[in-house]
Amino acid sequence: MAVVTKKADVAIAVPHWHAHAQETQKFGTVIANIPHPLSAGVRAEMVGKLNRLLADSSTLRDMYKKHHWQVSGPTFYQLHLLFDKHYAEQVEIIDTIAERIQLLGGVSVAMPADVAEMTSIPEVPKDREPAPVQISRMLEAHKLIMKLSSEIAAAASKAGDDGTNDMVVGDVLRPNELQSWFLSEHLVDTPLILDRG
Repeated sequence: MAVVTKKADVAIAVPHWHAHAQETQKFGTVIANIPHPLSAGVRAEMVGKLNRLLADSSTLRDMYKKHHWQVSGPTFYQLHLLFDKHYAEQVEIIDTIAERIQLLGGVSVAMPADVAEMTSIPEVPKDREPAPVQISRMLEAHKLIMKLSSEIAAAASKAGDDGTNDMVVGDVLRPNELQSWFLSEHLVDTPLILDRG
């Protein structure tokens, strides 16, 4: 909010810099009394699991952008475009997960340092690597995310959280399966030219 002052009968908007206030909700908590049929305990359990999934998905998203910038080799153009397409799809996935966390009354993990602390995906080196290594690294990340998605879907189903189950299966698991398939086909050992000799 800005304070408006007057100078020679002209209103001037002056911004407040360095605003401070007490946080409105601590990370790792859920709002107890929201209009949602699930208990606060179930919502807290789902929020914890979804934040782990969000951290892993955010890490994979960033891997796609890193590899989009650094890919090289005979399939550069195709992989450059594919990695960027998958990056954009991962942006949508993480937004969906984060909004589900907020909807359940929780707080979404968001900042890179916090994501790095929470992710189960191994740290990616800063170095530039060959395309097969990049792809293998992303396939391992997809595998971790798909496994975690299946675990969350099962826990959500058991807890009666149909919304989380549906979101995780439809919006996280299935797109990750498809991206994994697209990547893995780039590692098939086929010759570029067939010898018809």
